Amino acid sequence: MTLQKALHMKTRTAGSRRLLVLALPLLLAACGGDERPLATVDRVDLQRYAGTWHEIARLPQWFQRGCYNSTATYSLNDDGSVKVVNRCEREDDEPSVAEGEARVVPGSDNAKLKVRFDNWFSRLLPKVAEGNYWVIALDKDYQTVVIGEPGREYLWILARQPRLPDDEYRALVGLAEEKGFPVDELQRNRDLVPDGERDTP
Repeated sequence: MTLQKALHMKTRTAGSRRLLVLALPLLLAACGGDERPLATVDRVDLQRYAGTWHEIARLPQWFQRGCYNSTATYSLNDDGSVKVVNRCEREDDEPSVAEGEARVVPGSDNAKLKVRFDNWFSRLLPKVAEGNYWVIALDKDYQTVVIGEPGREYLWILARQPRLPDDEYRALVGLAEEKGFPVDELQRNRDLVPDGERDTP
């Protein structure tokens, strides 16, 4: 079975489909074809990194269509791995939740992780289902972060707060552009929220 066929297999329940939607960004990041070097930050303190992050912007993918107000919550496990809980809202549907586990890539000083979610795909192809999670920018106060992968096909800008001032956002976009990401394709979360759910100025 090819990866393409596996990703297009129908899941048996709506719940399984929602889990796969949340897991795919990191699963497919393992398949990027661009081999240009991608620099990460020097070090990540996982204790400080733990907690909830809000998605500010992302590169669009078909498997995230309709997903907005996404969050990722991280906590440390006793064995040194990181528990991952991803959530997102979808219009006229129940919120989607997926749980996974991240493990640090040896020698990366916590700046590179491999993430795998607990679903049928990861059980079927555990090695293929490990996605690259590279921290390519992180401010000193651990308030904003940029996550990418070496193929430049997937990119997330996250922050501790649901909104980010325009000047800070533009600075992070500029950094990603310098690293070779197609930032003109970025989608901001504020533009994805349905009109009826947007906060009034």
